[in-house]
Amino acid sequence: MKNLLFACAAMLAAAAAANAQQVHLDRLPPDQLEVSPPAVRVTGEPGDMQIVERDCRMIPEADLRRRIVDIAVQEWAFFGFTVLDQTYVQDFSQRRRSGFRLPRSWLDIAESARVADSIAGYWAVTDDGTWILERQNDLWQGPYGVAVRWRDPWSAAFISWVMCEGGLGEDDLFRRHIAHYVYIDQAIEARFHDDRDSAYVAYDVGEMPIEPGDLLCSARRSAYRTIAQRHRSVGTSIRSHCDIAVKVDAPNDRVLVIGGNVRGSVRMKLFAAEFGEERDGTPAVRAVGGNGRTIFAHLKLRADPIDADALDTSATFRALAQRGDDLDWLIRRLEGDRPLAVGPPVASSTPAPGNRRPIL
Repeated sequence: MKNLLFACAAMLAAAAAANAQQVHLDRLPPDQLEVSPPAVRVTGEPGDMQIVERDCRMIPEADLRRRIVDIAVQEWAFFGFTVLDQTYVQDFSQRRRSGFRLPRSWLDIAESARVADSIAGYWAVTDDGTWILERQNDLWQGPYGVAVRWRDPWSAAFISWVMCEGGLGEDDLFRRHIAHYVYIDQAIEARFHDDRDSAYVAYDVGEMPIEPGDLLCSARRSAYRTIAQRHRSVGTSIRSHCDIAVKVDAPNDRVLVIGGNVRGSVRMKLFAAEFGEERDGTPAVRAVGGNGRTIFAHLKLRADPIDADALDTSATFRALAQRGDDLDWLIRRLEGDRPLAVGPPVASSTPAPGNRRPIL
C-alpha cells in the first residue's frame, strides 16, 4: 500500500497539467488508519462474487466523527479524488429527470474492474447484499461484462459501510440498509420520540450547526422540504440520497460532502449554502442545495465535536503532506468550476495537524 502513496509524487506533475487525470491512492496502512478494506468482505471475480464477511466495529463515541470523516475521505481518494460542483444546475440533472440512464458504468472498463470488489464490499454490510450481488453477477456474465453499471444504486450501501467501519456496528445505533430512507427515518424517529440509542438525530437544515461527520439528505423530485413532512409518512419507501459532510466552507458559501454512487463513483460534491450568523457572530448554514434538489434533512451525529478543518487534517491529507507533495492539483479540484472567493493556501509538508495550513 505504501508503494502507491510513494508513487503519487511522480504522478502529480501530470495531474497538475491535466486536472481531469485520475490520481488514485491505495488505502492507508493500519498504522495510519485502521480500516478493513471493503474488498475483504467478498471473494471471487465479477460474475462469481460472494459475500464472506458482514461483521462491523464498535468504537468509543469520542472517535466516531474523526473515523467517519477519515474513512469517507480515504474512499474518495481510492476512487480518484473526483469532484462534482453542484453549486449550480447542470445538464446532468435534466438528463436524470428525463429518464436518462447509461447501460454501462460511468467508469471505463479498467476502473470498473478495479473497484468492483470494493462496491460489492459495501453491499456486504446490508441484509439484502447477498441477493443484490447475485443478480449483479448475472449482469457481469452478460454482453457488457464488468463494464455494465450496477443494477441497484449503491449510495446507501456506501453510507452503511462507512458507518459499519466507523464504529456504529449495531442496528439500534444505525440501521444499515440498501435504501437511505431507512436510516433517515430512524433519525427522524429519534427526534420526535426521543430515541436515545440512535447515533443520528434529524433536523431541518439551519436548526443545528453542520459538522464533519453529519449527513445531508435529499429526496427525488423534492418530495419533502422538512423532516416534519417526512415524519407523516415514515416507513414508506422514497427515493433519496445522503452524503457525509466533511467541511463547511463559509467564505465561499458552500458545504463539501462525500457520497457513493455519484456518477458511478465515490465523489466529493460541492453544495451551495446560504449562511447567516449565530448570536456570537460565527457563520451558520441556513440552507443547502445541490443540482436542483432540496436538502430536507440534516442528520446530526451524537458524538463529540472535532475541528472544523477535519478534511484538511484527515489521515489521507496528512499522508499526502508527509510526502511533501505539491497539492495544487487537488486545490484546483476543490475550487470546482469557479475561482474561490478566498484563495486557498498550499498545505505545508509538516505532518502534525496543529502545524499545518489548511487546504481550503
